Amino acid sequence: MNKFEIRTQKKKTAVVNAALKLFKEKGFVHVSIKDIAAESGVSSVSLYNYFENKEGIVKECANVLMQDTLRMAEEIMSQDIDFKDKIIHIFNICSDQDYQLLGSPGAVDDHVLSSLYSENTNKIRIHMLQELIELAKQDGAIHSSISLETVLDLLNAIGTLQLSWARSGNYKEKMAELNRLLLFGLIGNGK
Repeated sequence: MNKFEIRTQKKKTAVVNAALKLFKEKGFVHVSIKDIAAESGVSSVSLYNYFENKEGIVKECANVLMQDTLRMAEEIMSQDIDFKDKIIHIFNICSDQDYQLLGSPGAVDDHVLSSLYSENTNKIRIHMLQELIELAKQDGAIHSSISLETVLDLLNAIGTLQLSWARSGNYKEKMAELNRLLLFGLIGNGK
């Protein structure tokens, strides 16, 4: 990268970090481009040049969070541990990343932010989930007759639950219970 590209990337990173902080504190609706510019130290004009609009900033925030999630998931997938343990770890990473942005009072009730975030993260997650589901089918952890679409529908329903649990304050405990339910069923012997 040349000096201009390095400087541009530093500014984009500053914008994303500032936006994540502000969105988490105040939600999407109550944060302006001017607020993000002031928090990041980047001019409003540059923000528009880099991201076009506030929705573009949310898309990049989602992308950054999901890239971190993908990196951590790939590390877990390469470990020599039981497949169910891999799934639990990956589910926990995904829910922690979502909670990182959507788990604060300012963000949790902002339906615009949660919708934009979900729309953008789902595009990235589907690829990761397809690989995970195929590996789970090969390993026998998911029955081969269950379609990818059904698994994705279930995970979307879980996303709705996550938002309601984030509002109630017992998010982590509820997600741990749900992970056990998903992996071991109502009658399973999960510990």
